[in-house]
Amino acid sequence: MDNFAKDLGKVLKDNIREYGMFIALFVIMIIFSLLTEGIFISPRNISNLLNQTGYIAVLAVGMTLVIVIRQIDLSVGFLAGFIGAAVAILLTGWKVPFTEFVWKAPIFIAIPIVLVLGTLAGLVTAFFVAQMKIPSFVASLAGWLIYRGALLLATESTGTIIVPNEGFNAIGNGFIPDLPFTIFPEKHALTLLIGVLAVAFYVYSELNSRRQKQAYNFEVLPFSIFILQLIFVSLLVLAITWVLASYNGMSWTVVIMLLVVGIYHFITTQTVLGRHIYAVGGNPEAAELSGISVKKIIYVVFGSMGLLSALSGILFTSRLQSATTTAGTLFELDAIAAAYVGGVSAAGGVGKVTGSIIGALVMLSLTSGMNLMGVGIAPQYIVRGLVLVAAVIFDVMTRSKNQ
Repeated sequence: MDNFAKDLGKVLKDNIREYGMFIALFVIMIIFSLLTEGIFISPRNISNLLNQTGYIAVLAVGMTLVIVIRQIDLSVGFLAGFIGAAVAILLTGWKVPFTEFVWKAPIFIAIPIVLVLGTLAGLVTAFFVAQMKIPSFVASLAGWLIYRGALLLATESTGTIIVPNEGFNAIGNGFIPDLPFTIFPEKHALTLLIGVLAVAFYVYSELNSRRQKQAYNFEVLPFSIFILQLIFVSLLVLAITWVLASYNGMSWTVVIMLLVVGIYHFITTQTVLGRHIYAVGGNPEAAELSGISVKKIIYVVFGSMGLLSALSGILFTSRLQSATTTAGTLFELDAIAAAYVGGVSAAGGVGKVTGSIIGALVMLSLTSGMNLMGVGIAPQYIVRGLVLVAAVIFDVMTRSKNQ
């Protein structure tokens, strides 16, 4: 028992950056559950919380990679808002310039068009950063102003563009269908099945990763701590799916968010591209000397950021079932805050996309909990600002200690 406690203390100390955000989220959920008499962890509120997190979490994933390579992108908020307006216009009817023709695009054409448009917008920012050597802060600030103006132009005639397309609106408001049978009454069977499969995949991947590390004599967690981690994460996933299964099941927004996280987690941890991204973030000069094209990485990361901005705009517009002139306001700051709270380092080279999701959940949990308690908007901004400052201070202190 003494050895177990000693091993646990050492693991927590060595991985405090990674585990700290999980502990923070756990504490926040317990506090708000007690203060709201259980309303905070009710199935309806948890489902709404995850749906509200979706469009910010998607942005936070892309922003994490941008910060990892020591850059910043301030344009993503209004780019998402503008893309949301663009997809709304395509779905409701776009008047082709200099003609009387009005084109109403089907959803399977409108969405790919705006995703490509978002990617191109990201590549434009990358061009100024990589080729013109303009600081990303300035280049993306220019984009912030341009997309803000473009959004106002797109919505100036009506102010709000209502989207009556049921298929599109289901992306932000609908839930996955259920199986025709269930073991547990009044529970969404498909959601429970997804949770069980997710746990099985997680356990298999962790065991496989541990065997590979041991084969190359890499350091691994003590076996007792490794088993504790498997049990804790598995129970957490099963608990969340159980709660979601108690209220309509898993939403399409959550499915999309999990797919984005899964894809980007695989890219950053299992591919050469992922290793190059972190190498550029750790030391751009050394990466260039080792044969890595820093310019190429900048194009890839900013293009990816533009793609995810477009996806965020789609999710937000679908959730509201309309595009508005204020869409995208402060999205970029929420994404940056989620990335920092999730463990990305301000110095670059450190950060995980899975952490950015936890960071987004922390920030949205604070907002949701304080709303349930009736706390005003002004104190909410102050609390969220203090949490962000604490996250950055924590990053600086842990880096100084490691050095």
